[in-house]
Amino acid sequence: MARRMEWAARSEHLRGIPRKIVIATVGAFSKTVSSFLNTTTVHNSDTLFRLLRSRPPTVPLITVSNHMSTLDDPFLWGFKGFPIFDTKLARWVLAAEDICFRNHFYSYLFRVGKCIPIRRGGGIYQEHMNEALERLNDGEWLHTFPEGKVYQDDAPIRRLKWGTASLIVRAPVTPIVLPIVHHGFQEVMPEKFMFGRRPLLPLCNKKIDIIIGDPIEFDLPKMKQKAISNSHNGTPFPTIGWPSTCDGLDEAAQRCLYIEISDQIRGALERLRCFGKQILKS
Repeated sequence: MARRMEWAARSEHLRGIPRKIVIATVGAFSKTVSSFLNTTTVHNSDTLFRLLRSRPPTVPLITVSNHMSTLDDPFLWGFKGFPIFDTKLARWVLAAEDICFRNHFYSYLFRVGKCIPIRRGGGIYQEHMNEALERLNDGEWLHTFPEGKVYQDDAPIRRLKWGTASLIVRAPVTPIVLPIVHHGFQEVMPEKFMFGRRPLLPLCNKKIDIIIGDPIEFDLPKMKQKAISNSHNGTPFPTIGWPSTCDGLDEAAQRCLYIEISDQIRGALERLRCFGKQILKS
C-alpha cells in the first residue's frame, strides 16, 4: 500500500498543496504542544539551524535521536524558532509501516508529510531503504530513530539497528550525521497512561529537554579497510545473502562496518544523554 502511494510523496503532487496543508497543520499542532502547552528547552540549536540552511546543496543531512514516544516526530521540531512550516526544509523521516501506513488514509497523510515507510524486521535491504537513499542522493534531510522502537525508561541508549549505518555507507555523498537526545516526551505521551493505553491527547505542563550535539566524524575509507580486515580475521557471521556494495564490500565486511558505525553513533547519543542528565540535575 505504501509503495503504491509513493506518488503522494513527490513535491509536485497537486502542485505541493497537500504537503503544505499537512506540514502546516502538523507544525501548528507540534508548536502548540511543545512550545505553549509544555516547557521546552533546546541546547545547541544553532548547529541544527546552520546545517539546515547553510550546508552544501548536494550534501545530505541525517539526524539521529533516541525514541521515547510515538510522537517524538513531529513534536521534536515544535520548539520556538524552528521553521516547522517550511516544506522545503522539513525533514524526511523513517516511519514504522505497521503503525503509520496501516490504511489508505494514513498512508496518504504520512506520505504527503514526507514519511518513508519502514517494515520493522524487514532488514537493511528492504525496498523502502532505496527510497531513503534517493532522498539522500537529492541532498535532503532525513531523520531516523536507530534504536528501532520506543523506550520510555531512563536507561542507556540501546544497541542500534544497522539501517542508519547502511544509509551512511551506501549514500553517494557521505551525509553529515547529527546526534540529538531528548527527554520529556515520554511524559507528554506515555505508553501506559490509563488502563495500559496512551492518552487520547498529549499531556500538558511537562518539561522537555532537547540536546543537539555536534556532527559525528566518520573516516569511511579507513573504516572500510578495517572492516575488511576484521571480516577476514574474526569469527565469521552467518550470511543471509546481502549484495556487495558498489565499492566491493561483501556481507561480512558490511556487518563489521555497520557495527562500528552504529557503535560510534550510540556512543555520541549516550554522551549527550549523560550531559542531559547533568542539566536536569542542575
